[in-house]
Amino acid sequence: MTYKHILLVTDLMSDADIVAEKAKLIVANRPGSRLSVLHIVKDTMVGFGYELVPASSLYDEIDDERCQEARGRLAKFLERNQLYNVNSEVTTAISNSEGIVNYCAKHNVDLLVIGRHERHGIAAWLSGATADNILPNVPCDSLVVRLDKPVTQRG
Repeated sequence: MTYKHILLVTDLMSDADIVAEKAKLIVANRPGSRLSVLHIVKDTMVGFGYELVPASSLYDEIDDERCQEARGRLAKFLERNQLYNVNSEVTTAISNSEGIVNYCAKHNVDLLVIGRHERHGIAAWLSGATADNILPNVPCDSLVVRLDKPVTQRG
């Protein structure tokens, strides 16, 4: 398979560099391919009676502060991993899964590279892993990089 557009999805946690290394290796071995990097900020939800509405649909700047902070952390991530000349984006979405699936479809992604943390007990039951939630719906091939237990945010 010839991959022309590879998407690295990052949660910007301290072990995200492991996933970045895998994506860099894939791009390096595929001349003519391009790499995009995506970080999702969960949209703030506003309640109207019994309905929840994404705040960004009402007011564009509602998540601006969280997105600005995420852009700063993403810039550090790109620098630390020597990811130059890549398309990078911070976007809001109702869920990480929805944001990733929509980005892949909209931008004709051929290969998605994402990390998956091990989850056990109630954490696995309540939320599950984003990678598990997107695989049935993502319109491209996927590489899921196995990571250890969830770790801390990295600045």
